[in-house]
Amino acid sequence: MNTTPHPSASPRPSVIQLAIKEKAALYAAYIPLFTDGGIFVPTAKDYKLGDDVYILMTLPDDPQRYPVAGKVAWITPPRAAGGRTQGVGVRFPADEKTRALKIKIEEMLGTHLASDRGTQTI
Repeated sequence: MNTTPHPSASPRPSVIQLAIKEKAALYAAYIPLFTDGGIFVPTAKDYKLGDDVYILMTLPDDPQRYPVAGKVAWITPPRAAGGRTQGVGVRFPADEKTRALKIKIEEMLGTHLASDRGTQTI
């Protein structure tokens, strides 16, 4: 019996639970440079650029979980310069639900977005 997967079958995206409990953590993880927004996910898992990831994200003071089907847009390797946390930057998709999430995050962060404080991102 042949059990090898069909060559065109793409692996299912991995699911990441991301609970952001404080605005400072949200500020450090949010990526406003991506047109549709994005989020930094600390992880030791080995991802490649373009990998599909499915994030179930919770925001500070909000019990709702927001599903995001994004793509890995950059990788911070282990032992990165400047003591940066290992993980991946996930670009949000260009859809209405995620656009609403981007607006919600930017409203939460408000004036923090203009801050010069360091983040986990670029």
